[in-house]
Amino acid sequence: MAEPELVDVVVVGLGVGGEEVAGRLAEAGLSVVGVERDLVGGECPYWGCIPSKMMIRAANALAEARRVDGLAGSAQVRADWAPVAKRIREEATDTWNDRAAVDRFTGKGGRFLRGSGRLDGPGRVRVGDQVFQARRGIVLGTGTRPSIPPIDGLAGTPYWTNHQAIEVAELPATLLIIGGGAIGLELAQVFARFGVGVTVLEASGRVLALEEPESSEVAAAALRADGVEIATEVKIERVGHDDDTFTVYAAGDRSFSAEKLLVVTGRRAHLDELGLDTVGVDATQRYLPVDDRMHVTDGIWAVGDVTGEGAFTHIAMYQASIVVADVLDRARRAEGGPDASGTASVVGGAMGAASAVGGSMGAAGPSGAAGTVPRADYRALPRVTFTDPEVGAVGLTERQARERGINVQVGFTELSSSTRGWIHGGEPGGFIKVIADADQGVLIGATSVGPAGGEVLSALVVAVHAAVPVSQLRHMIYAYPTFHRAIQSALNDLS
Repeated sequence: MAEPELVDVVVVGLGVGGEEVAGRLAEAGLSVVGVERDLVGGECPYWGCIPSKMMIRAANALAEARRVDGLAGSAQVRADWAPVAKRIREEATDTWNDRAAVDRFTGKGGRFLRGSGRLDGPGRVRVGDQVFQARRGIVLGTGTRPSIPPIDGLAGTPYWTNHQAIEVAELPATLLIIGGGAIGLELAQVFARFGVGVTVLEASGRVLALEEPESSEVAAAALRADGVEIATEVKIERVGHDDDTFTVYAAGDRSFSAEKLLVVTGRRAHLDELGLDTVGVDATQRYLPVDDRMHVTDGIWAVGDVTGEGAFTHIAMYQASIVVADVLDRARRAEGGPDASGTASVVGGAMGAASAVGGSMGAAGPSGAAGTVPRADYRALPRVTFTDPEVGAVGLTERQARERGINVQVGFTELSSSTRGWIHGGEPGGFIKVIADADQGVLIGATSVGPAGGEVLSALVVAVHAAVPVSQLRHMIYAYPTFHRAIQSALNDLS
């Protein structure tokens, strides 16, 4: 067997986080091998954030046009899926081709391999017949795949995951969706606004079960107004498929039928494929645990969905920045260079841009000490469900805060009670809810639901992240008339 090839870093999985790490380390002068078996960039640009938001933008345009009646005259709307599918295919995904992303990475000095990477002992990665010894470290960014429940009769049928839902060129007449989380609701509303008869099946007692109950109520009402049928507490027993029709059979003699079936019941990492046992890491876990610098074990980092910290692009990018800083800092210290905030060139036989990359990332982290690598802090993790109205949330929900034994204060205001909400009209409605730690006098969570719920959320994220005293938030000047001015009303309602 040939000797392993010596490189600085191997990045296995070039999704959003892995691509960011690999590209920035290559720009910094390290010899980087990036390995990806599917598409460079991962879910987000091809089946997630980007194309789904194109679909949502189009569906929202239809909804706004239909709201002309009663506001500004009358309008006739004819939905057409063809331009949406064309835009996704040509503008967003290049017909699901990643050559531009590959060229972007290699243009930064990285070396790209198409294939499946697998750990092969400490510091080693095997890709087919090639073996690499990574002297600076290995980064795992292999993401997750749809988690399909073991429902009797489902396997072998042409059910959809989010991939087929995004790629669809011609819409079905009817659609069943198993899963009432963010992805299920976003797609349900899109397809319904384009004339598809949609039914959402949710096992729990409400959709968006991880968010505030008030968010579930508003989202469900909005989707029903668009013609979506929502069935909760559905305990599915089996699935049948015959003559282009799916039938879902549930407990209590309930059944639901449609032309297509979309399954969006979460995602899971496939750790058993990574050779983790060769480095002493348990591969039977649902996700790959990491510390606050993304270490899996010595010399191995992980970023993105595979870490289980949240299947969000912004989490992957946030974690990637920490990994880049840590790898460069370790490389600098191995060579006896100046601190991570400074001007070191990077080791590995290449002089380069470590001062630029290390400097920007080696600044004060959450600890506040200059020259240290930042540590991950998820207290103010923002999340947005891009339904209409949008559901934005940050930090803890009321229930989570109470379960932790925190002395909770809750403030709530309907968006319609604000001037901007009243001007906008009762549809699609919304609210602001804030969760405070009464003992500390700071916000620890908040929800913003409304036409610009995700944008209004930014102010609440800053408040939670920076632990701004509630007393200061109450005495800020909030522009009038804006949606975000309702934050002040929610703060004044804290009790």
